[in-house]
Amino acid sequence: MRRIAAVTMKKRLIAVFLLIALYFVIMVGRLAYVQLVSSGEILAKAEELWSRDIPLYAERGKILDRNGDVLVDNQLAPTLVVVPRQIEGPEQVAKRLSDIIDISEEKAHDHLTKVASVEIIHPEGRKLTDEQADEIRMLNEPGVYLAQDSKREYPYEEQLSHVLGFTGIDNQGLAGLEASYNDELSGDSGALSFFSDAKGRRLNQLSNRYQPPEDGKHLSLTIDAEIQSIVERELDIAEAKYDPDSSLAIVMDPDNAEILAMSSRPTFHPLEYQSVSPEVYNRNLPVFSTYEPGSTFKIMTLASAIEENLVDLDEDTYYDSGHVKVAGARIRCWSSGGHGSQSYLEVVQNSCNPGFVNLGQLLGEERLFTYIREFGFGTKTGIDLEGESSGILFSEEQIGPIELATSAFGQGVSVTPIQQITAVAAAINGGYLYEPYVVKGLIDPITGEEIEKREPTLKEQVISEETSKEVRRALETVVAKGTGRGAYLDGYRVGGKTGTAQKVGPDGRYLENNHIVSFMGFAPADDPEYLVYVAIDNPKNTVQFGGVVSSPIGGKILADILSKKDVPKREGGLDKEYQWPDSPKVEVPGLVGKDVDDIRNYLIDLRLDVHGEGDQIISQSPEPGVKVESGSTIRVHLGESNEN
Repeated sequence: MRRIAAVTMKKRLIAVFLLIALYFVIMVGRLAYVQLVSSGEILAKAEELWSRDIPLYAERGKILDRNGDVLVDNQLAPTLVVVPRQIEGPEQVAKRLSDIIDISEEKAHDHLTKVASVEIIHPEGRKLTDEQADEIRMLNEPGVYLAQDSKREYPYEEQLSHVLGFTGIDNQGLAGLEASYNDELSGDSGALSFFSDAKGRRLNQLSNRYQPPEDGKHLSLTIDAEIQSIVERELDIAEAKYDPDSSLAIVMDPDNAEILAMSSRPTFHPLEYQSVSPEVYNRNLPVFSTYEPGSTFKIMTLASAIEENLVDLDEDTYYDSGHVKVAGARIRCWSSGGHGSQSYLEVVQNSCNPGFVNLGQLLGEERLFTYIREFGFGTKTGIDLEGESSGILFSEEQIGPIELATSAFGQGVSVTPIQQITAVAAAINGGYLYEPYVVKGLIDPITGEEIEKREPTLKEQVISEETSKEVRRALETVVAKGTGRGAYLDGYRVGGKTGTAQKVGPDGRYLENNHIVSFMGFAPADDPEYLVYVAIDNPKNTVQFGGVVSSPIGGKILADILSKKDVPKREGGLDKEYQWPDSPKVEVPGLVGKDVDDIRNYLIDLRLDVHGEGDQIISQSPEPGVKVESGSTIRVHLGESNEN
């Protein structure tokens, strides 16, 4: 029995030993696992419990024009952050904060006593001014911190506002390019972290950690800030002069459909968007608005008829009696008495509706509407801007003789401004239809290197190079001899087309004395570099014709662009054909070297402003050959004759 008991005891001891050994093996294994495998995770969790993160917001990427000029910048604007457990005397701190920022003591106290590791005072503590930030620093209160943050800054104020858009209090894009490229512009936030105990007291023996923010990428646009400023100025002048319901302008490079400028009225400041109606900041009219184009649409009919070899602009003629009958309806010309017998080149110059009805009939329904669709009407252009409309065309079942006739001169169809300028670019650049765009690429904010670049997107060639050349020739005569004379520029070759479109009222009928007057112009006409579209909706206190209101605006925009960009003047252009009450300009004669007693004979139509002393002219302004209005003043400087 004793032997059996001893054996049993021995087995029990062995079992206990084995269990103890197994326990130690498990403990050692667990310890090894914790130390070698999961130590990083456990340490991270511990640090998360101890650490307090002061956010460092990433700086939003800048938006630049094609030349690197900053269109949207950032300005330092810190954010107020508190660590509630570190606050000593929250009542007193709340009172002091309420004296600095626009927040009540009660609400500030709620933030200061909130059960949270870090509390952002939102929205009252966001985007602080320099003065507010300095005052908060001077408080020197434990638990009160300033987080790195910034707000948007617009060096050009309201310019390009509909394209750029705006951001919210959290630096998120809410409209325009700010919204559509928000991910690229935003970047990633960082943090400044410190360690505290369970009561929130800072552990100074542990060093802080700094995770730098990663700034957003810069956005490079096709926009030219200099051209944009010209457009904005001219629209401001038009607003003051005509008090229109709205107005817009686009400038495009016709060779690749890059948008060089785009603006509309009414407008807004991106920092004050909440002060205007959402209808103002949500509608970028050049891509959103749709309306009957009027006579600018005739460019498409003209190009289509030439491409199909249906007319010779110089040899073929059309007789305009003042109206044309189509399916029992009488379609009138804007000139009540008609234009009589004209070449088709004169039909274009005179913007003769019956003549274009005839071109539409020669093309027929299928060919005309095929070209219209190939020029991009009826579908979105694909421009990289929000809110684009597609316009409205007649369906095949709706097209009859009258619809064919009215569409040929731009009535009954609904198009957008961006569709029009893109289609005309194709008509004058050799026939190549491109997709318009405003974003050229992305730029690294650190290195300044281009990290993404967009190339022009060619959709198709709609007409031939030869047809495009004829279209340019015809449109140049419109500016020199036809309805677009208001855009004529001495020394430059300009082509263009005016438009006067009726507007449809709520009852479906055309409004009286309420038109959208427009002008499509380009220069130089022999090799277009700049294409401009201007539309003024219901100008007041004037004759509502595109040739009266819009073509002078378009001409001024083109003149300043050509001058600013040092585009050389051309030879071989057409002389302007003047009509009453216009009077021809006077060419400035060469006066340098002339005796002062003789110059009066040269200045029958000009005035003289004489400076200096002497008997001979040594300099003059303007220079010889420049054409000026009759009655203009010529400034001359006198000096002594070099003759002995």
